[in-house]
Amino acid sequence: MRWLPTAAPRRHLLRSTHAAEYSAVLLDASWLCPSAPACFGALVGLCFSGVSAQSFLHCFTLTSSAFNLQVATPGGKSIDFVDVNESNMRWIQDFRMKSYANPAKLESIDGARYHALLIPNCPGAMTDLANSGYLAKILQHFSTENKPICAIGHGVAALCCATNEDKSWVFQGYSLTGPSVYELVRQPNFASLSIIVEDFVKDSGATFSASSPDAVHVVLDRHLVTGQNENSTLPAVQNLLILCNVR
Repeated sequence: MRWLPTAAPRRHLLRSTHAAEYSAVLLDASWLCPSAPACFGALVGLCFSGVSAQSFLHCFTLTSSAFNLQVATPGGKSIDFVDVNESNMRWIQDFRMKSYANPAKLESIDGARYHALLIPNCPGAMTDLANSGYLAKILQHFSTENKPICAIGHGVAALCCATNEDKSWVFQGYSLTGPSVYELVRQPNFASLSIIVEDFVKDSGATFSASSPDAVHVVLDRHLVTGQNENSTLPAVQNLLILCNVR
């Protein structure tokens, strides 16, 4: 999944040179634009298979008061939510009835039109997005322009597609997190996973850190926010909102 904002906020760039790690951020995102809830236009980009219902719910509800949101998936296909339960089923059903729930085609997205990118926890990202040339172009643009990017849990795998012409990774030299091997090994399909984010990050010249399995762990490095797992969704998105506000 992914999101991006469209109006032009002030262009002050965050110039931190060291990664900052957060276990929790106690902020109410509504302060971002108290008088103008739709001050940013945002694209929500998603893999269409295996999107965590709970992570998407938190991402959408936290940002909808500050952004105009547009969903996008490869081919514009409908979202396949996973882990739907009694606590989020009604919300997902209501969401599917909204006009903005119809995804745009990822292939038609112009990254220059947006000012932030959010990829919620989606196991399908390892197959739908990790090798996407279309997403790679968007990420290259965002990296060049220092636009805020947030990826959570399995959604961090989507960042792996972003390589430069010399085959180096766009996020080489960054610090980030994502699902640890200790978390992934619990999955029944571990042996057949197409990508292990922790290994990819280390092999590509970036720094990977993780906390205990299922613990809340968020890493902020320059304009990139990453969350280790689904439980890290709320603080990760709150950090994205902060980055958008300081630009």
